[in-house]
Amino acid sequence: MAIFAVGAYYDEDVSQEFIDNGIAGPGWGEDDAPELHQFIKSLKVGDIIYIKAAAFGAPITVKAIGIILDNVIVTDSTIVSIGRNVKWVVTDKFTIEKQIEKNNVRSNTMYEEFHPEVQKIIIDKLFN
Repeated sequence: MAIFAVGAYYDEDVSQEFIDNGIAGPGWGEDDAPELHQFIKSLKVGDIIYIKAAAFGAPITVKAIGIILDNVIVTDSTIVSIGRNVKWVVTDKFTIEKQIEKNNVRSNTMYEEFHPEVQKIIIDKLFN
């Protein structure tokens, strides 16, 4: 099990659509973002995923935390170009104060979360 962050801003915030439809994924097509399509395909059942917003220098806003439910690769969604089924467990927004880190990936659309403090906060929220 790993922890991943995903953005949900496609000219507007689609976080609630992710939550309402039990899905997560990018809005870009495979020709425009093949690495994000591969990223989605690499997720495993039981992986933790959280919807995030993280403007440069700002705290991380966590909009929801969920678990990848199955091995299904969703390609027929009107919300994402490719996605995964997610059980959103925590849907209350909260912020994580900016962590001390040399080079961060917070502005990336999707990434694996490696910061130990952020991991701890996500796990604590998920299981408490």
